[in-house]
Amino acid sequence: MNKASTSSAGYYFDENKCMARIATDRPETTLSIIVNRYTELNPRAPVDFRAFCFRGILCASDYRYLADFGALFPDAQNEQCVTAWSMMWVPDDSELMFDINCFGPIRVMVNGDQAWRSNIFSERYPDKRNRVTIALKKGWNSFVVIAKKTRGGFGWILGSWLGKHPYVFMMPSADRQGQEGWLYTDPHGSDFEILPTIGQTESETGIDWNPHMNWSAELEIKDRFTRIYGSYYDKLAIAWTVVDNHETEPVEVTLKGHFKGKTRILLNNDTVVEMEPLGSFSEKTHIQPGRNDIMVCVTGNTDGWGFDLDIETNGKFLQTESPCAMKGSSQTWLHAGPFDPAKDPETASLRDLFKIHHTISGPGYWRLDAPDTYLRIYNDNPLFGRWNYPLGVTVYGLLHAGLSLQSQDVVDYVRDHVQVCCTTYPYSKWDRSQFGGPTHVHRLLSSIDSLDDCGSFGSCMLEVAKHTELNGYTDIAHFVADYVSNKQDRFPDGTFYRRDMMHAFHENTMWADDLYMSVPFLCRYYQLTGDIRYINDAARQFLGFRKRLYIPEQKVMSHVFDLRRNMATGVPWGRGNGWTIFSLSELLAVLPEDHVHRQELLEFFREICSGILNLQDEQGMWHQVLTHPDAYPETSCTAMFIYGFSRGIRFGWLEQTDTYIQAVFKAWTALNRISIDQDGNIYGVCRGSEFSFTPDYYKNELLPRLNDTHGIGIVLLAGVEVIQLKRHLEQKR
Repeated sequence: MNKASTSSAGYYFDENKCMARIATDRPETTLSIIVNRYTELNPRAPVDFRAFCFRGILCASDYRYLADFGALFPDAQNEQCVTAWSMMWVPDDSELMFDINCFGPIRVMVNGDQAWRSNIFSERYPDKRNRVTIALKKGWNSFVVIAKKTRGGFGWILGSWLGKHPYVFMMPSADRQGQEGWLYTDPHGSDFEILPTIGQTESETGIDWNPHMNWSAELEIKDRFTRIYGSYYDKLAIAWTVVDNHETEPVEVTLKGHFKGKTRILLNNDTVVEMEPLGSFSEKTHIQPGRNDIMVCVTGNTDGWGFDLDIETNGKFLQTESPCAMKGSSQTWLHAGPFDPAKDPETASLRDLFKIHHTISGPGYWRLDAPDTYLRIYNDNPLFGRWNYPLGVTVYGLLHAGLSLQSQDVVDYVRDHVQVCCTTYPYSKWDRSQFGGPTHVHRLLSSIDSLDDCGSFGSCMLEVAKHTELNGYTDIAHFVADYVSNKQDRFPDGTFYRRDMMHAFHENTMWADDLYMSVPFLCRYYQLTGDIRYINDAARQFLGFRKRLYIPEQKVMSHVFDLRRNMATGVPWGRGNGWTIFSLSELLAVLPEDHVHRQELLEFFREICSGILNLQDEQGMWHQVLTHPDAYPETSCTAMFIYGFSRGIRFGWLEQTDTYIQAVFKAWTALNRISIDQDGNIYGVCRGSEFSFTPDYYKNELLPRLNDTHGIGIVLLAGVEVIQLKRHLEQKR
């Protein structure tokens, strides 16, 4: 995108639709409209619970799916094939990049057409990633991968090219709708072509698909808990289901069935049946209107370990339901254990689906009565209850906008978002340990290998905890602090840089972005703990980053330092400089007045502010590449410069403030005319970046997006600062 050298109203949309036409000089109006739009489009939403089979083709630690058919079918013959089938959802027509490794010949069929085929070179180097761009249509896309066995190998790895942003593949058959994973055949002849249709039942395809949903004939005849957990005849296991009473009054029911082992049946936490050690039962009781939880607790013995239960009323059997509206399976019972009977778990606590169980084998979670099949938690909401660095800034902005607008609803929304992250954190640690691949509630936090994964949202979480009642956040804060202080790679002088990362493109680099990904968290963790080491570390980062990235002749920061070339890129990316001034203002706000580096950092703040001030355009905006006025006017850096300048004025860090005051109000007016429309949509926000030594990448490839979360919260924080600056100036007058 290359337009005129100066930005103007109408750059991103019709000038008649700009926010300035209705908000005039009232930032409260702008904030209110943006916040209302965001919260209405991203309402509170629950997590999802899905059945998950831990066998076959699984998502590995590199967040790609591993089909090791050599291990799954060791007796397969050369030239035999295995066909794998799955589906993937995309919200719009897209061209996505995939990384594929092949252990032998493979063909990738997408929506019935061949999308990629291996050759002798890709097959020769099974450890080499092959970058493949595949066109996908809006909605569900069918993937069929045919792998052939040779003496050289058998199988493939397929998934996202971009580190920790996995592509989630889902079971394509009607039988397992809602379950993650791939179906795959037994080895078959190389001339056997299968192109099934999404939504078919597995019987309709005429194929016996793996992994099998049902127990083998040998295990099927065993008692329920024996086939799930094995022969722990002196241990306790618990099963849980739900039955609904749709009447307005209690209804009499009869619980009847068979049991093996000491058995206790609880209805809504009250014991209604207790038996031992073997036999049948029939017991009358009442179920209350609405939901009724039924838990069966069995301690096994030499007679067996299991039960069958029916619930009858007026000659009809009542249907049980899954306690959590589980997707991916029609089973209605969940199973937990095995436990030590002497340490009988609190059944009410077990019904908290976010808690991990303390079993005799260590941490555990709910299972289904099927081979290696577990209940698993997923968060499919892209912008609620999720943890990532752009959302860290977004939620931070929502919080302070809510406080500034005195809107308890907005503050509650923010608390609820962050509380989901805190509540699911213990489960995510177990999920990562159990399954080895990405968790689907904390993909980043559960496997940190960069400051991006933890610092931004960690800082936001600590800020939210100052203003609301948040449970479970301190464990996460300590976990993040341990990573930042003890695990993140550093130069000998203690400055952060990026190494040993899942995202290979970032290997051996230093980014101006990481000032925001680290310093605000260190500042807030210092406030939480009172430990001076953390604020000292925050100050040290600015000195190290300035040494390597600062461009003194322009008084701005280069975006990236590349260790492979031992030099900075020399490109002053707008948002990279925004992260710098934003984070330095966060540091100066809490840095003790007598700190040894305070004066040095204060001078740096003044110096970089003066450089940025000189690059503001006639309309009030700053550009994607700060020193290139032909680059597009960029919203997020403009908002961050408003934030930094305003704080510098209010806290007395800047001298000769008149020019900075004018710059703040000029920039805020420009945002309302150029970047924000009357509906609260935010334009002109650069997407998440890679880096380059040429400005052309930033200007022509790293293009702006509509309502990108890299900018929403920052614009809100800029508006809050404009309100506070106005009050500050009024008080001075």
